[in-house]
Amino acid sequence: MKPYLEMTFAELAEEKSKVEKQYKEIQAMGLKLDMSRGKPSRAQLELSRPMLDVLHSNIYFNDETGTDCRNYGVLTGIPEAKRLMGEMSEVGPDDMIIFGNSSLNVMFDSVSRSFTHGVCGGTPWYKLDEIKWLCPVPGYDRHFKITEFFGIKMINVPMSENGPDMDMVEEYVNNDPTVKGIWCVPKYSNPQGYTYSEETVKRFAHLVPAAMDFRIYWDNAYSIHHLYEDPEKQDYLLEILRECRKAGRPDIVYKFISTSKVSFPGSGLAALAASHRNLEDIKKYMKIQTIGHDKLNQLRHVRFFGNVANMRDHMSKHADIMRPKFELVENTLERELGPLKIATWTKPNGGYFIGFDSLEGCAKSIVKKAKDAGVIMTSAGATYPYGKDPRDTNIRIAPSYPTEAELEKACEVFVVSVKLATLEKLLHR
Repeated sequence: MKPYLEMTFAELAEEKSKVEKQYKEIQAMGLKLDMSRGKPSRAQLELSRPMLDVLHSNIYFNDETGTDCRNYGVLTGIPEAKRLMGEMSEVGPDDMIIFGNSSLNVMFDSVSRSFTHGVCGGTPWYKLDEIKWLCPVPGYDRHFKITEFFGIKMINVPMSENGPDMDMVEEYVNNDPTVKGIWCVPKYSNPQGYTYSEETVKRFAHLVPAAMDFRIYWDNAYSIHHLYEDPEKQDYLLEILRECRKAGRPDIVYKFISTSKVSFPGSGLAALAASHRNLEDIKKYMKIQTIGHDKLNQLRHVRFFGNVANMRDHMSKHADIMRPKFELVENTLERELGPLKIATWTKPNGGYFIGFDSLEGCAKSIVKKAKDAGVIMTSAGATYPYGKDPRDTNIRIAPSYPTEAELEKACEVFVVSVKLATLEKLLHR
């Protein structure tokens, strides 16, 4: 197939007629498929079903210290849960606090606490005239919704396969005291699936913030979410808290993690790792907020997984379900769109998403056409603050939730939508 950009007007018009016919045939199928979010599939949820049998009325409900997990107390989590989540997060148990089921909730609370009471004795943010936040783009829409909710001015920072533009990050963080934070998904990032390079992590650790209350919000959501067993095909991420300590700046990072896409998304474990100073600051707030989180769920996870090695074995079963779906999407895009040279996409080694970039000005049209043909995708622009992609190019592809048969149909709808939207744009020019 001849690349679209090399076609004459007449050739483009002829191709558009063919693609329109395909699109109408797809519309007539009455599909109803959802690829809007990176949710685990039913098959993935079944992997954790035995966890529900771990606790029953005839078992011992005490943790290793003898505390009855059915009762009040243990503010920061039972010891064995802190050890398990510490292993998953590559930090020690004393660096951890175990929360409820949602790391996003912990991030929201962290921003909210900073507004009302400040950070480690700093001025509460609500008293400040302006607050800024750095947002690597494309990025995670729910991160951006948190900072938008609090009225924080968000600044786009371009992403590359090595992570955010660190020259830009350093310029803002080291010189502007109104910059209070940066969102990071450092491993298998949402939506591109990139992993920050060692140099990027070290540059983060060596930031010299103009604001004493600046924090890196390090959302390591996909820390053990590989697609391949071969270590050569697994991304490696340098551990940020250790690097910050080596650099003499242990307080500048909050590291978030959860088992949402390891066990059950609606009832996993969320945790935060940070310096002891930060943890003490957070505990003062927690003592007012709660008497303790769900220790029975902590116990359930500990007894089901035991250790991080078993957790990794469990995740290899997830990979067996996820890998064929990612390869199906990548093969379809390569076969149908590669020769046309009208788009680019990432090929991640893990995580939950594929980042797709259309020709400029086409993303919204593509997503709308896919929806009109029965496939719901994440809104175009969602991967940018305020939902505004300045070039209207980026689309997040989430292959996890549909079955392979459904995904094959969804891919067919998507590539036809890409072709049609692109042809319309080129002919309009």
